[in-house]
Amino acid sequence: MRRYDAAVIGGGVAGSSMAAALAGMGWSTVLIDQDTCPRHKVCGEFLSPESLDSLSVLGLLPLLQPLQPSAMRTVRLTAANEWSLDIPLPGTALGISRFALDHALQHAAQERGAELISGTAVISIGSRNGEGHRLELRGRSVRQIVEARAVIGAWGRRPRTGLAPAASVLHQSYVGVKAHYSGMERGDRVELYLFPGGYLGIAPIEGNRHNVAALMTREAFYHAGKSVQNAIEWAAERNPALQRRLVGGMPLAETQAAVYPVVISRKPTAWGQVPLIGDAAVMIPPLCGDGMAVALRTVVLCSRWADEFLRGSLGLDEWRQQYTRALRQECMPPLRWGRWLQRMLGSRVASPLLFRLGYRLPGLAGRMVERTRITCVNPRER
Repeated sequence: MRRYDAAVIGGGVAGSSMAAALAGMGWSTVLIDQDTCPRHKVCGEFLSPESLDSLSVLGLLPLLQPLQPSAMRTVRLTAANEWSLDIPLPGTALGISRFALDHALQHAAQERGAELISGTAVISIGSRNGEGHRLELRGRSVRQIVEARAVIGAWGRRPRTGLAPAASVLHQSYVGVKAHYSGMERGDRVELYLFPGGYLGIAPIEGNRHNVAALMTREAFYHAGKSVQNAIEWAAERNPALQRRLVGGMPLAETQAAVYPVVISRKPTAWGQVPLIGDAAVMIPPLCGDGMAVALRTVVLCSRWADEFLRGSLGLDEWRQQYTRALRQECMPPLRWGRWLQRMLGSRVASPLLFRLGYRLPGLAGRMVERTRITCVNPRER
């Protein structure tokens, strides 16, 4: 039986970054991923300026340049009636596929000394006399037990490991689809197209490709024909500007992915049986384009208190209280504004009014978008 200082469950952006952070602090760390990496995931593949700030704090920013990301400086929002608004970003954003990013982050964690166990699910988390946790792991043909003084959950939107989900979510759920396209005209902006039943984003990524990702209601997905390509084509039929934008683009079948349900958090959930980070802790409306920024911010916050806990300078209850308070303080405002903006833009009555306001008061549109983004505070200053 192997013993570690820390175990991180889930090898996505948040989990791999957390494992890299803790291993870099000198703690023996294991990263457990029930899937194998790299693989294509449903994601906007958009690293906002806030995401880059967090990667810089974690010392992981240098790994992006070899991936040859695409730069974006503007958001273009286009309604089904073809009205559009251009809103500047607060800095330069980068487009990188999750296929490349997740692999790079896992490799960074291993380079810092973390052990990676992939293709293996955690099927139970048990306490060990109040001193840590005993994890039961199951792979394709092997069961094993590991122990860790601290365990952190980074299992994404919902645990597929038999662990009970802890996040507080809204009743409405969505279907997410994604595919990479080649042959599309390049640009330096992320594009969001609204259509009845959802919205679709287009972002340039590495390799002269574009990520095309849509979020739609389950009813819309069923009407579209219940496939990734049908869903994208169905959305294009309901937004002429999107249909024109996709002309000449070639979808790459091997990059297609879908996920259900995609649920939006009602409030952040910092702690379940163990501390939670990434989508396991909070899911903001994808329209905000800040999902990875929030995930990385949870790592910045939680890793600091995990380090203090492992050093013995912070108790478990204090870790829970401080992390819970910080997460609510930073995430509740963008959650409220993001849900409101998503409802308004999805309304046939309110959406035209918002676009008219945006035309007449362009500064107001920018401020509204800013409200949906996290405001980072150094946890050491709390």
